[in-house]
Amino acid sequence: MSIITSVLALLGISSCADFKTVEPEDFEASIADMGAQIVDVRTPEEFAGGHIARAVNIDVSGANFLEKAEAKLDKSKPVALYCRSGKRSAKAARILSRKGFDVINLDGGIIAWKDAGKHIMADSPFEVDSFTTKSGKHVWINALMHASIWIQYDGLNIYVDPVRTLGERKVRYDRLPKADLALVTHEHADHFDKELLDSLNTTVVTNRRCAEMLGAGEIMANGDKMDLREDIRIEAVPAYNTTEGREKFHPKGRDNGYILTLDGLRIYIAGDTEDIPEMADIKDIDIAFLPCNQPYTMTPEQLVKAAKTIAPKVVFPYHYSSTDVSGIKDMLTGINVKIRQYQ
Repeated sequence: MSIITSVLALLGISSCADFKTVEPEDFEASIADMGAQIVDVRTPEEFAGGHIARAVNIDVSGANFLEKAEAKLDKSKPVALYCRSGKRSAKAARILSRKGFDVINLDGGIIAWKDAGKHIMADSPFEVDSFTTKSGKHVWINALMHASIWIQYDGLNIYVDPVRTLGERKVRYDRLPKADLALVTHEHADHFDKELLDSLNTTVVTNRRCAEMLGAGEIMANGDKMDLREDIRIEAVPAYNTTEGREKFHPKGRDNGYILTLDGLRIYIAGDTEDIPEMADIKDIDIAFLPCNQPYTMTPEQLVKAAKTIAPKVVFPYHYSSTDVSGIKDMLTGINVKIRQYQ
């Protein structure tokens, strides 16, 4: 911000030079940086009808807009604003730029965004969690549904066990960003959706059985490692049942869990497994997705034991269906437990 603009801001005088208004292509390029904060300034009802991925909703026409924005947004990171047609977001841009935010405004709003063929997310209960790698890059993790996870890193979109439908729950992958990689743990229908994987038209990393069913894919067995780039590594680790009579669900040696390392940030996605002995060899985990629904995976007590063995910084219980996981937080101290209610 220039000295003149700063003085105007102190005097409460708006200036169009305080922010940029850009076309959809430039707006998309700006938000490709995972550090950009995307804000939909329409009403909650409009937001629910469809919005840009990763956007948060702060209604510029609602009460205490500036107070809410300052509470939610980081002034050290750029803010990308949009509304229906661009008028309300321009108003919001003037308000925020006066307060020292680095703001860009989407010309034509979400109407222009749609007309340009850009992705829109329908109303959903998705909740995005943000993490930072050792060199300061952003990783966004969205536990979409049951065992399906969407990870964004450095402009890449990684989908884990992508499945479109489970009971009444649905995920519209056609409204999400194009997949750069898919990881599939095993062949069960709540993890493996052949038609969807075919449509994603991307690299699929999976076990031998799923690759055979898919007729394609990069095969990894337990213990294998793969470097996609110097900052992205995939490790396949065991995932299986140990309780007597339940080995048939996930036999030892067939399925994969994965450790995904993104610029030093280590994410353990356990797949369908119990608290197996091999977990003692899984070290230095930042984020762990641990399943919890016997008879197929773990009981809450097994999950707690697994978490204490692995000792991650953050645990997401997932794949829990109707299992009550509410007591896990009290059973784990020193580990940040994030329970998402939309599983």
